[in-house]
Parts: sequence; structure tokens; C-alpha cells
Amino acid sequence: MPSTTSCPESGLANSIPTPPRYACQRCTNCCRWPGLVKLTDSDISAISNFLGLSEIDFIQAFTRLRPRRDGLALTDQPDGACIFLEGRDCRIQPVKPIQCSGFPNEWNFPGWRDVCEAIEISETGNMEKKG
Repeated sequence: MPSTTSCPESGLANSIPTPPRYACQRCTNCCRWPGLVKLTDSDISAISNFLGLSEIDFIQAFTRLRPRRDGLALTDQPDGACIFLEGRDCRIQPVKPIQCSGFPNEWNFPGWRDVCEAIEISETGNMEKKG
């Protein structure tokens, strides 16, 4: 059962449901899902530094222009997986893009619960396997 929060301004207690939170199990299924991994300037800086590359070299080797031409995204492997996915490990885990670190709590996609092995964190802080 989702928890709720209060709204002090209105005097209503426990009126706004809080969505459940999930603990990533690093199943890497989201890394194989088709789509774009959008990059911020800070993502580019952190990843290029982590890989020991200049930002220009990183951009040329590992990014593509997004379809709306409004920024950069990571390139994919031929099978559609993230370019930095190696088996079940992320090559850039310590500096993975903000979009990646936000999944599934900050954003997700339709049907994500069917493929994601994240465990719901109960209100008491215990983890509950999906069933």
C-alpha cells in the first residue's frame, strides 16, 4: 500500500498518495530496452573523465544526435543495448547518466514492471519481491 503525505497549507493530512519506491537489482533489462539515453553536459563531462577521454573524443565515439536535434544520446550496440553494457555489467556504473540512475523511481516506461527486477521498498524500508 502506498504511503501518503500531508498538505499543511490545506490542513489535509494523508491526502496525497506517495508512489512506491524501488531498489534496483542491476538486472540490466532497462539497458536493453529500445530508446534514447539522453545526456546532460554533466553526464558528458563525468563519463569522458571516467573513461580518460576528452569530451570531444567521447562525443565522437559514443554519442549520436537525438532525433529532434535537441541534444546528444548514447549510441547503441547492434542489438539495441546500451553501448556501455558488458554482459550484465555497466562499464560506466559509477558515473552512469542521470537518466539511468533515475530509473525506475524518477521515470519509467509503459510495461517496465514486466521486465524490471527492481524490488519495491515498503513503507517500513523492507524490500518486497514483485509477484
